[in-house]
Amino acid sequence: MRVLITGITGFAGSHLAEFLLARDVEVVGAYRWRSRMDNIEHLTSDVHLIECDLRDAISIRTVLQETKPDRIFHLAAQSFVPASWQSPADTLHANAIGQINLFEAMRSCDLNCKIQIACSSEEYGLQLENELPIKETNAFRPLSPYAVSKVTQDLLGWQYFRSYGTQVVRTRAFNHSGPRRGDVFVDSSFAQQVALIEAGKQEPVIRVGNLDAKRDFTDVRDIVRAYWLALEKCEIGEAYNISSGVARSIQEVLDLLLTMTDRQVQVEPDPDRQRPSDIPVLLGDPTKFCSRTGWAPEIPYEQTLRDTLDYWRERV
Repeated sequence: MRVLITGITGFAGSHLAEFLLARDVEVVGAYRWRSRMDNIEHLTSDVHLIECDLRDAISIRTVLQETKPDRIFHLAAQSFVPASWQSPADTLHANAIGQINLFEAMRSCDLNCKIQIACSSEEYGLQLENELPIKETNAFRPLSPYAVSKVTQDLLGWQYFRSYGTQVVRTRAFNHSGPRRGDVFVDSSFAQQVALIEAGKQEPVIRVGNLDAKRDFTDVRDIVRAYWLALEKCEIGEAYNISSGVARSIQEVLDLLLTMTDRQVQVEPDPDRQRPSDIPVLLGDPTKFCSRTGWAPEIPYEQTLRDTLDYWRERV
């Protein structure tokens, strides 16, 4: 089987490539010319990398013509929520128009393989207490340009399935973390700061944003296993939540991380880490996906956080 991963150099993309290679799947990875390659530098001899910008319709059509994948995992996106407020048009262009170009390339190449669209829990946005945990039937109330772009990707997946029979499965993953997570994401940022403090490269102060928000964290290695099962066992055209079903406050995440170091630190609020609008609670109900696939998270969050901290200790 030949699989195409868009966004292979990213956090989830690199872990998905490892997962597939361990199962003797041929992996083709599409990446932008300015992508950082450090996430996959240990995989470059095992995967076929092709430069491609999804915002360029000709570029992605050429990739599909050359590789003719049996399956596609579409992970490429501008995925940092705060950046979407700074560059909302760029975020919508990269995420929504990029996906349209991919779908249209599939149509022009007469490529009707299965494709997983990596959507996001951010689509649900503001949910009331009596609407938790969040099911796939909950209303979308997005609170950021990134979330709007993901709603667009999600509904485009539905539209292309209904209009053209595109074999789309839409996955709405809640927060996922682990080694190689970017330092702009909350628990990875905390872990990097602890590692820098331990190495004497940062004063013993951890700078934080909103510690009251609650998020549903799953290890990225469990998430990519779920992505694989989505195309193995899920119904074409449907949407599925992927989550642990447990919500932790960011304060709890920080407190847990601080038990993993012997350094005494201060915690200081950082206005630059506050969002214009934030979602109080994102708690997913993965029942539909688990029932369909038999999937369940296997890696405890404590292990995820420890592995993330060890990753940053090695890096700094």
